Amino acid sequence: MAIVPFASLACPLDGAPLKRIGAAWRCAAGHSFDVASQGYTNLLPVQKKRSLDPGDSKEMVAARRRFLNAGFYQPIAAAVSRAVLADLPVNATASCLDAGCGEGYYLRQLAAAADDEGKALAILGLDISKWAVLSAAKQDKRPNWVVGSNANLPVLTGTVDRLLCLFGFPVYPEFARVLKPGGLLLQVDTGPDHLRELREVIYPMLKPERLALAQIPEGFSDQGCETVRLGLEVAGAEQIADLLAMTPHLYRATAEGRARAAALTEISLTVDVRLRRFERLAL
Repeated sequence: MAIVPFASLACPLDGAPLKRIGAAWRCAAGHSFDVASQGYTNLLPVQKKRSLDPGDSKEMVAARRRFLNAGFYQPIAAAVSRAVLADLPVNATASCLDAGCGEGYYLRQLAAAADDEGKALAILGLDISKWAVLSAAKQDKRPNWVVGSNANLPVLTGTVDRLLCLFGFPVYPEFARVLKPGGLLLQVDTGPDHLRELREVIYPMLKPERLALAQIPEGFSDQGCETVRLGLEVAGAEQIADLLAMTPHLYRATAEGRARAAALTEISLTVDVRLRRFERLAL
């Protein structure tokens, strides 16, 4: 068993199936999308962009790659991989979409876990940032990588078994559209104590936070929630800067708060995230 090509791409212009022909994906109407030399495809039409260079910048992607590849969030990746691979059909290829894949860390971990368990997966990583998708494609050629938007997923209706939204921006109607009945949405969000120690450094005061109970999205049923909680020791100004760069706190903090973070040489942190499972109801 192995990682196999994702075969359910849809044309972002008319929704028709895309077929790989040579170094391009084409639909029946003749719309064509080249596969870049690095191995990814841009399926985000210019007319559907909100800016010239949407999503994470090249510098943010590089910071995230360095921090994640150091293994700090490996327990989160392991929990996600277990949830994806659990109860998959036997002797069949399952499809998995990471909607907001970033530089691909979690899909690389998933591909390795699937290999270890001998399960066949067709994996698609999608992100609105071309820099993120480029980085992902350079690091692992096995999944399919595309530049695209969660608001208009270039994926055929009812073709996905597992859909990941990890620290991302869920668009539930689109997620429901592409998932098969019985397919799972796996959503990871921060808990109230996530990186609390760093936030205490950069903000003058923390507002009391309550863990909001996620509403069940329309078309889904709640299949439970798992907490992933651990402690981290992050040493070195560069790693602390990389962590801050991959969070929204870099832009929310004042200049004084960022300066206090930049002065740190080590910090003990709490990682606190929630992995929620939602099952796509029968149509």
